[in-house]
Amino acid sequence: MSYYASSGYVEVRPEALKDGLSSRVNGCFLVQGMGPLAIHGKATLGRLLFAHGAGAGQHSPFMRQFVTSLVGQGIQVLCVDFPYMQQIQETGKRRPPPPITKTVEQFAEWYALLDDLFIEPLWVGGKSMGGRVATLLASQHSYTEVVPGVIVAGYPFHPTKAPHKRRLDHWSDIECPLLVLQGERDPFGTRDEVENYELPPNAQLAWLRDGDHDFKPRRLSGLNQTVLIDEATQIAASFVRAQTQDACEKTQVLDEGNTLV
Repeated sequence: MSYYASSGYVEVRPEALKDGLSSRVNGCFLVQGMGPLAIHGKATLGRLLFAHGAGAGQHSPFMRQFVTSLVGQGIQVLCVDFPYMQQIQETGKRRPPPPITKTVEQFAEWYALLDDLFIEPLWVGGKSMGGRVATLLASQHSYTEVVPGVIVAGYPFHPTKAPHKRRLDHWSDIECPLLVLQGERDPFGTRDEVENYELPPNAQLAWLRDGDHDFKPRRLSGLNQTVLIDEATQIAASFVRAQTQDACEKTQVLDEGNTLV
């Protein structure tokens, strides 16, 4: 039996996924030709397609805790494993991710499938590499007016040993609101480093005191990872709520302006 089948994933065709969701709002599906999809919580505040990092899939301890905390804030989270991660899970052998452009294409396929299933807007985001993939998707011309917002947990602003190689060229093409939740000691972009960057006005950074790339603080800080993860998801929920309200107000103004008296 495969890893995902033994983990309770139900196989379903892409065209039948909507019917599957109607009977299992929260559930795990193995979508034929694409891979595993896990849906957590109810979309009382918003809905987020969230991608994993380079070295660990959607079942990593960080992803589990972060997603659970987001769900508690009223955000429904949809998680997927990219094909290379599926192979890791099935074989137990580690392997590097493919070129980032390939992963962005795969993420775009998931977004196209899932966005058609819901009336409400579908946000994107991810942990580390997954967050980079989400920002690259949102920067593409065909998605700039489709994606309502991006939430990133631990953005890899640069490789750990190459701070001069910044991964920010595409940020100027992102038109939607962007929130980055970043540990102050993150080796992929510390607070001292990133605060000297010139970032676009639609990008907002929330710093987690003494946190590393997984939001783990040092013991002497008096904090712990759970506290910082909960703080991060509270900030994310407030961000989604604020952007949703702004979008509704803008829509109302446009509707009023188009009303004939």
